[in-house]
Amino acid sequence: MDLDDFSDLIERPHGALRRQAEERRTRTGLPPQALGRLDDLGEWLSSAQAQVPVRPVANPRLVVFAGDHGVAELGVSTREAGTAHHLVRALLDGASPAAVLARRFEVPVRVVDMGLDCDPAELPAEVTRHRVRRSSGRLDAEDTLTLGEAEEAFRAGMAVADEEADAGCDLVVLGDLSVGGTTAAGALIAALCGTDASVVTGRGGGRIDDLTWMRKCAAIRDGLRRARPVLGDQLQLLATVGGADLTAMTGFLLQCAVRHTPVVLDGVVSAACALVGQRVAFRAPDWWLAGQLGGEPAHAKALDRLAADPLLEQGVAVGGGTGALLALPLVRAAAALAAELPVHESESAPSPTEQSALDAT
Repeated sequence: MDLDDFSDLIERPHGALRRQAEERRTRTGLPPQALGRLDDLGEWLSSAQAQVPVRPVANPRLVVFAGDHGVAELGVSTREAGTAHHLVRALLDGASPAAVLARRFEVPVRVVDMGLDCDPAELPAEVTRHRVRRSSGRLDAEDTLTLGEAEEAFRAGMAVADEEADAGCDLVVLGDLSVGGTTAAGALIAALCGTDASVVTGRGGGRIDDLTWMRKCAAIRDGLRRARPVLGDQLQLLATVGGADLTAMTGFLLQCAVRHTPVVLDGVVSAACALVGQRVAFRAPDWWLAGQLGGEPAHAKALDRLAADPLLEQGVAVGGGTGALLALPLVRAAAALAAELPVHESESAPSPTEQSALDAT
């Protein structure tokens, strides 16, 4: 597949309508910047929806991509390798932090298994129908996917984006669940930002100890050595160190931009995928919003490269879209304020009373 096609398919959100939204905001009578970033959010949504005033966010959806990573066999996480399906089960059963927030905010949840290391029969068929393989390869010593598997995973992500757009989703909250996923994300971010492994290696969602951190740093270093020669080919890069879930998320993000579906990013994994997506199509990040900044140093590095200012900085690291869900009320509030605050007529347009007087003459 030719990823260069995305550069032609992806347009920026409607700039003229964003200016209209800004002009409408000036007629509310509120001082400039009185609502802080909520003004920017409302204008971003207007341009994404191509509508002024903006519509309320009525049909958000939490989409979570899941997979296991072979690099977890090296002991880079507090969780045992091949156990990400337990995280998925907790989300499906409503027992995870993301599940609690999604229920509270009345957001439907969709989980997409791309490479969990479990029998597919352990999970609903709707969850496993896009699975590419059982766990991804060890990024430090081998490609995580074959090129054919990478294309299959990428296309699966695109298909999920199309399905959500066709179902009327007006905002995606994007999350991930994996064991070893932050190691893969660190390798991608280090490669794309041209930095060393130690700069991007964090403590993960389980707050690993120093010895585990050193193993994780070594794995990222070895993966980075393998990633650098393929930096010019983004699909090959994902196949080399990304794994099935990150590859699918990248395809999902790019196709959401094609379909004009705005996305709220969660943690370091979704930020790494956004960074790859930026390399594919430079206009695509205009459709994505950084919901939060977690505790991973690679996350801050990626958002800086994306020029993305996170809405929240709560240090959330549990994954599953939890941090992005926390940002959702702010996005909804921005839409409500932009749509419902009364505006005064501009000087160039007569008020209804003035217009009646003019008509009478």
